[in-house]
Amino acid sequence: MTSETHSGGCQCGAVRFRVQGTPADSSVCYCRMCQKASASHALALVSVRGFEVEWTRGRPAWFQSSNAARRGFCSACGTPLAYEAPDGLALSVLAFDDPDRFPPVVAYGVEGKRIWCDSVPSLPERHTMEDEEAAPFLAELVNNQHPDRDTAEWPTEDNA
Repeated sequence: MTSETHSGGCQCGAVRFRVQGTPADSSVCYCRMCQKASASHALALVSVRGFEVEWTRGRPAWFQSSNAARRGFCSACGTPLAYEAPDGLALSVLAFDDPDRFPPVVAYGVEGKRIWCDSVPSLPERHTMEDEEAAPFLAELVNNQHPDRDTAEWPTEDNA
């Protein structure tokens, strides 16, 4: 029996990871610490406790965010990658190459939820390129972000 392998990493590609197996204990946390660590209204994490995790390129830097937990991030681009507490390691869902494989099943820290969070799904929606007239730089935008897949080397000559 073979288990699935899931990979991911930071925005710049300096740190990459691989998880053997398919974690299912995913959550979103609205606490203020997670908001600040992710610079967002919430942080989606999936527990990898009991799964084999390998850092395949680089290693995260760590910040001791409390007396019980530390947070891993890329020291080059700042991407939040990990949360480690006494109950184990969790990885940022959105750092995975296929984050939709790990939908959250519970919300934590709801006391910290911003008052506008519940209204976000009802906001008018626009695709990025619909704003090309108002933001002409979009027509010439070049994405230097690491692709959502493993690469033998990064940056490549095209992205150096």
